[in-house]
Amino acid sequence: MLNNIQLQDLLVLDIETVSQKKSFDDLDEEWQELWARKAGALNNPEIVPSKIYDRAAIYAEFGKIVCIGLGIFHNIEGELHLKVKSIHGDDEKVVLQAFADLLNSKFNGPKHMLVAHNGKEFDFPYLCRRMLINGIHIPSILDVSGKKPWETNFIDTMELWKFGDYKNYTSLNVLAKCFGIPSPKDDIDGSMVGHTYWQQNDLERIATYCKKDIVTTAQLLVKYRNEPLVPTSNIQIT
Repeated sequence: MLNNIQLQDLLVLDIETVSQKKSFDDLDEEWQELWARKAGALNNPEIVPSKIYDRAAIYAEFGKIVCIGLGIFHNIEGELHLKVKSIHGDDEKVVLQAFADLLNSKFNGPKHMLVAHNGKEFDFPYLCRRMLINGIHIPSILDVSGKKPWETNFIDTMELWKFGDYKNYTSLNVLAKCFGIPSPKDDIDGSMVGHTYWQQNDLERIATYCKKDIVTTAQLLVKYRNEPLVPTSNIQIT
């Protein structure tokens, strides 16, 4: 599987998101009402909108991106290497503009592809929505308008694992365990990102977690090709 692609043409990515504000009480009245309606749409009469405001992070209309992890494969003297870094910060527009500039300058060719776990349902649309909200032009590789599903330059490692089973959801952590890939969840996990950002003010910790997810997704992609994992010594994280 995936043996018809060149790994060097791929950009592995992962985003970390948080709610727009630290708490429900920090929202203005209109946003509180909008969130209450969104929370009410979850069809649970016992839900108190203010109590589940942390869930706002998963909706592009109510959340924001604080970190984008990036992974690029390189072939050096016949050995596969992986370089990993992140773009992160409190100013979402600055983060997104830096990412858009990277895509426009280095990942705009017909063979280039973006890779993410559950990317088609979360990362890719979230990035596009937040770019528009921030007044940033969507780079061509991300822009799916007018394209058929098979014409997009996306690889979704979760979708590939479905093998046509649309009911199946498998987390990155589970697949890492299946394939013997070191778990990226050895510190925090996705449910703790909001608390780490708003309560602990520790964006660097979130960036570190995000980059671990990049390594795991990249390694999963390699295993999908029935190839050996990238040696730890060949992984450069900055």
